[in-house]
Amino acid sequence: MSGVDLRPLSLGEILDRTFSLYRSNFLLFMGITAIPQLLSLAMNLVATAFGPSRVPIGSAAGQPGFPTAFQPQGGGLLLVLLTAIVSLVAYMFSQGGTILAVSDLYLGRPTTIGASLRGVWEDFSSLFGVIFLNGLAIGAASLLLLIPGIYLLCRLLVCVPAALIENRGPRESLRRSFELTRGSAGRSFVIIFLAAILIYAAVLLFSVPLGFLLASNPRDPSMLRVFTAMTQVASSLATILVNPVLLIATSVYYYDLRVRKEAFDLQFMMDPTSQRPRGTGDVPSILS
Repeated sequence: MSGVDLRPLSLGEILDRTFSLYRSNFLLFMGITAIPQLLSLAMNLVATAFGPSRVPIGSAAGQPGFPTAFQPQGGGLLLVLLTAIVSLVAYMFSQGGTILAVSDLYLGRPTTIGASLRGVWEDFSSLFGVIFLNGLAIGAASLLLLIPGIYLLCRLLVCVPAALIENRGPRESLRRSFELTRGSAGRSFVIIFLAAILIYAAVLLFSVPLGFLLASNPRDPSMLRVFTAMTQVASSLATILVNPVLLIATSVYYYDLRVRKEAFDLQFMMDPTSQRPRGTGDVPSILS
């Protein structure tokens, strides 16, 4: 985006601006998502290649059956744990890097893949805390009923932009998101719903054909490994292509909320050189 166009946006305009940013900066967002995602894919492929093999149910008795899940023991369990940690770190860098890149582009500042990922590293501990508390809150609400979990997901949608762009701590960021999205949970839901449809459609498009191939060879451990690896590659490709859509939309939505509720467009006009715009005023209570 060559210039700054800060004004209240309709939901359709938020989505249009999201895809416009993605199209015009495709390689930037692809790089930010792909670099950490490829590291996660490499760990998954290692786990698939050297992890315990799947065995057919009933094979000990000479009966046909379907493959059981991996049963990691010893070193296999350690490999699974390491893979999970790498996947979490990759998710944090791709999410945070995309949001920081959108912030710079949205406000008319140049940015690069390296600069965006370095920004995540500088706020890594805060970002981890935000993601952990966010997941804990939504998970706890979902245990009660599905509806409270979805509602909290909508109200906490912009907690990561609040943390990275405003340099807020984890608890402050959740409170900040809860305040910004007051009265806007419905718009949050539409953004999440449309992004989820796009993401799952891409995953199905890439993964389902390979899943059928995997299911058609249940007794061949070597082929199971090959098809599992191919499925992981396809799933990672779908993630790299589609995941930036939700993150870009979240960032654009965050700025739209600030324009509507805090006249951020006027604040930015008065101080366009600030590196990261900070929130104004006290942080409101999440219970208010």
